[in-house]
Amino acid sequence: MENPHKKMMTSCTNVSEQAHHVSRTKRGQAIGHVRGFRGCTVWLTGLSGAGKTSIAFQVEAILVDHGIAAYGLDGDNVRSGLNCNLGFSKEDRKENIRRVAEVAKLFADSGQICLCSFVSPFEEDRQMARQIHKASDLPFFEVFVDTPLNVCEARDTKGLYKKARQGAIKGFTGIDQMYERPINPDLVVTTENCTLEESAATVIDLLEKQCIIPVLPKPTAPIRELFVPESRIASAKAEADTLQSVEITKIDIQWLQILAEGWALPLTGFMRESQYLQTQHLKCLLEGGKEVNQSIPIVLAISTTDKLRLEGHSAITLRYKNKALAILRRPEFYFHRKEERCGWQFGTNNLGHPYVKMIYESGDWLVGGDIEVLERIKWHDGLDIYRLTPNEIRAKCRKLKADAVFAFQLRNPIHNGHALLMQQHGTFYLQDTKKRLLEERGFKNPVLLLHPLGGWTKEDDVPLHTRIMQHKAILEEGVLDANSTLLAIFPSPMMYAGPVEVQWHAKARMNAGANFYIVGRDPAGIPHPNKKATPDGNLYDPTHGARVLSMARGLQSLEIIPFKVAAYDKKNKKMSFFDLERKQDFDFISGTRMRDLAKAGKCPPDGFMSPKAWNVLAQYYQSVNKD
Repeated sequence: MENPHKKMMTSCTNVSEQAHHVSRTKRGQAIGHVRGFRGCTVWLTGLSGAGKTSIAFQVEAILVDHGIAAYGLDGDNVRSGLNCNLGFSKEDRKENIRRVAEVAKLFADSGQICLCSFVSPFEEDRQMARQIHKASDLPFFEVFVDTPLNVCEARDTKGLYKKARQGAIKGFTGIDQMYERPINPDLVVTTENCTLEESAATVIDLLEKQCIIPVLPKPTAPIRELFVPESRIASAKAEADTLQSVEITKIDIQWLQILAEGWALPLTGFMRESQYLQTQHLKCLLEGGKEVNQSIPIVLAISTTDKLRLEGHSAITLRYKNKALAILRRPEFYFHRKEERCGWQFGTNNLGHPYVKMIYESGDWLVGGDIEVLERIKWHDGLDIYRLTPNEIRAKCRKLKADAVFAFQLRNPIHNGHALLMQQHGTFYLQDTKKRLLEERGFKNPVLLLHPLGGWTKEDDVPLHTRIMQHKAILEEGVLDANSTLLAIFPSPMMYAGPVEVQWHAKARMNAGANFYIVGRDPAGIPHPNKKATPDGNLYDPTHGARVLSMARGLQSLEIIPFKVAAYDKKNKKMSFFDLERKQDFDFISGTRMRDLAKAGKCPPDGFMSPKAWNVLAQYYQSVNKD
């Protein structure tokens, strides 16, 4: 076939190709986190409704999540701009494909993987696209999305088949315009009896086999847990009884649970000193040449007496109230520089900060090492059914057929302002985040991970059991859609470390399979121990958490959704997003005021919180008031 690119060049005598100063190899070093030139075009062809764009955008998301530059070119998007002057005659279709192929070639030459989803019904046009890439020595892969016409017509998400059958659209491919099946495609993908994830996986597999990309971790692969395999439990417990041991605290157990269940992946135990230094100074761990966010140290403090006693041992048993919980192997001891740690982590050494105080009261040495946890950690408080591991959350989201998971971290009761941000089809609101995922991002079944923090919190915070009962009431009253919400407990302790800690909260949800993370105002915040030290009385600027999170390294699989400020709309008698132009109509009901109302047996304004959820809180505060 004649090279159309060459023909175009020779027909324009005043145009000459310009050579780049930057080589493809050099460009590949600068694009994405995974170095190397990976430029190519994946051309997805098939009937309208076959699933081309869905597959292309899913593959794009997977690649970008793994630090590989990719971009999806969609037929509708291109025709709304670059090719808006083209119709659907055979000549215009040919020119449409030629232009797109030239654009795709430029993307590929820049080192990106260009994913083109176009009906492109004619074999001649598709071969033209291939030749344009071949002339520039760029890989081109034709992927035939082979979905039967009756399935495409049944989907008909745009209503085009119906219009074509009625004669409103002429020359519609599959109805009165023939689709020429590819003669020798590089890959055939079926979507009729496959999930989107399975279809996308076949394209990823093609790119791996063609050595375009490295072999990627499979999305269905389980998160690594640190529990002793069932076949070794008896021997491990027997070994634990023979080892020197150290007693750990209740908060240490919470961190042990975090490590064991895989929330802090890629950590395989309490941090050794090099990991601790990376966390303190870089807020990341360097894993296989890739940055993984880890903003807070997960360390085990011990006394000087224990350090001297345990030095020289290759393994140590971790015990709580004399019960063996885990074995720590190849221990490394290093000095616990408390002032430096608190300065980096909290921005203060003031002992009025509750977690800073606990650090100063802890041991003067840290011990790191790989851990083997003898059995799953249970708290026997009636809430263990909500303590789902990252693997269990991923499995439940797959069962719900979620195509996106957005997580909301909270340590306080939910009011209707939170629901306004989160929920979809409930009684009260059409929520903001889910609406955007459905209408603007094209997801079909996003699931909310409602994920209250379940570890240690300061004394004046609402207890976990009360919060879970309040969250359940919110779901039962329909404020949040129970069918697309997963309520689970995040077992981490609360540190009140502001922008440093919010990165940890996001990273852990990323390990649980979340694609989107809703960050609130003043996340992980706390009043300054000396309230006169800052203009607003807070230790951290309430806006800094969201700003830092949007810039944080090592969270490439997660998209951050900033929290919109909501307040009680006195005029409309409901929670609404704050509108500065009518600020006089809004009432910011603080947590202190909410507690005072509950203790006094009074109710908040109608529309602030669902009645059943409020009753749960009121009963708790009134019981505290009596005590």
